[in-house]
Amino acid sequence: MSEFRVGTGFDAHALVEGVPLVLGGLRFRSARGLAGHSDGDVITHALIDAVLGAAALGDIGSMFPSDDPAFDGARSLDLLARAYAHVQERGYELVNADCVLIGEEPRVAPIRHEMEMLLAGSLGVGPHVIAVRATTTDGLGFTGRGEGLAAQAVALLRRL
Repeated sequence: MSEFRVGTGFDAHALVEGVPLVLGGLRFRSARGLAGHSDGDVITHALIDAVLGAAALGDIGSMFPSDDPAFDGARSLDLLARAYAHVQERGYELVNADCVLIGEEPRVAPIRHEMEMLLAGSLGVGPHVIAVRATTTDGLGFTGRGEGLAAQAVALLRRL
């Protein structure tokens, strides 16, 4: 087996009224949040899939099924910690992860460091290991129309 393994993750959720908006573990003041079985945090969900994929441990849906009431309203940072514990049990550690939010708003640049700190804390790694960025689709597609948000993540693992 290779000493290094790479995984990618993607997640998307619709924006709905009356639901808290949580991104990268950070709660935003917003009239709309992301619909989901848990808190709908697309950044954290994409990162979970990236670390699980790199360790060949399936995906977020197989580890935390949306039809399991135990995960209803779950905090995604807690799910990330649990998923990463499985990765570590498999003999890997996170080298680095890069997360990209796709949507017209909110603007991430002013608060990216806070998100990186929250994600890193959930993983038990230094904040220099996690990067959070954002991009828009210049008004194209469901994210461009403000109907939802999406995120992509890539994670590099190293065998312990």
